[in-house]
Amino acid sequence: MIKILKKAMLLTTIVAVGFSFVIPQLVQAHCQIPCGIYDDHARVQSMLEDAATVEKSIKLIEKLSGKSDAQSQNQLIRWVMNKEKHAQNIIDTISDYFLTQRVKSSQKDYAERLAKHHAVIVAAMKAKQNADKKYAKELQKSIQALVPYYPEH
Repeated sequence: MIKILKKAMLLTTIVAVGFSFVIPQLVQAHCQIPCGIYDDHARVQSMLEDAATVEKSIKLIEKLSGKSDAQSQNQLIRWVMNKEKHAQNIIDTISDYFLTQRVKSSQKDYAERLAKHHAVIVAAMKAKQNADKKYAKELQKSIQALVPYYPEH
């Protein structure tokens, strides 16, 4: 029985590793496959949640920045990493989902849409680079500018 389990585990590992090398894009982003499962509004709401997390992170970075004890320094680093992660989530969502799936050159307002989506990427980048609440506010504002394009159904 143990021999069979070991063989099954080995086979599962080989298949998983092989699969990840052969078709990595399919593993990472289902939205690039025309599966028909889309919820644009939910993605915008998720980006707004990420932006709120960036803002909270900045507030806590400011609070912890004057402290020098080990625990405060540990938490400071964790909040910086958290800010970076959520800002990157926004960049990835715009790049990997909206710009590849939803902003199309055939749209009559293509240039406007493209500029607004790009503004979100730039705002997220600035929020990653800075620990000032104004950048978190600009990020939230840039995402809010996309809401009319993706109404709730």
